[in-house]
Amino acid sequence: MQMNQLLKSAAVLAGAVMVMSSSWAADMTGAGSTFVYPIAAKWAEVYKKATGNGLNYQSIGSGGGIKQIKAGTVDFGASDMPLGAAELEKDGLVQFPVIMGGVVAVVNLDGVKPGQIKLTGPVLADIYLGKIVKWSDPAITLLNPGVKFPADDITVVHRADGSGTSFLFTDYLSKVSPEFKTKVGAGTAVKWPAGVGGKGNEGVAANVQRIRGSIGYVEFAYAKKNKMEYTQLKSHDGQFVQPEDSTFKAAAAGAD
Repeated sequence: MQMNQLLKSAAVLAGAVMVMSSSWAADMTGAGSTFVYPIAAKWAEVYKKATGNGLNYQSIGSGGGIKQIKAGTVDFGASDMPLGAAELEKDGLVQFPVIMGGVVAVVNLDGVKPGQIKLTGPVLADIYLGKIVKWSDPAITLLNPGVKFPADDITVVHRADGSGTSFLFTDYLSKVSPEFKTKVGAGTAVKWPAGVGGKGNEGVAANVQRIRGSIGYVEFAYAKKNKMEYTQLKSHDGQFVQPEDSTFKAAAAGAD
């Protein structure tokens, strides 16, 4: 269930907000997931208009948000990876989901349109393992008949900070690739075999846009906002699936 695993994880886990049990002040501060930032910015606008008070959200990554809410330096933290019940109780936190979304692979290749390139989970894992290093590799070209790939090197782009988006992405790759699970594994911060790091979804998107021949992973809203060339992934029934809002909603409806 390659595509479904990635979408389902994103839909269920993305956007968990942790708050302190104490009451909030009129002005609110939050920190964490860059995944959540686009909607948090909208919330800030609405909150300001409705109350006259401010909402300051720091887009610093899920790891940073968890640290700050535990330290009590913000009113709420946002993470794409939820905390366990024991950890929540220990730190006096309350957690609930607020948004859903999806993580997509994005590329920088001349002449490629969004959604044109097709990949499978195992091929994507091999790219991030550093086993597939050229866009002209048969593992990629056989999935994309009619697409003329350059012989360029593939530059892998990943997160450089503690990231819930990375957790979703690596959890997916660990499910579709036993080798990735053994050598890298799932986590908010992992030891990548190769590649260039970027801070936040913003940093990964910027690096992919800057580096020809690169591939990265970002929340779908960042791919759309920046008009990036996102990829299709193969589903469990052998169909290539376009990442779009209806796809994410369908995955969320079937989530555990």
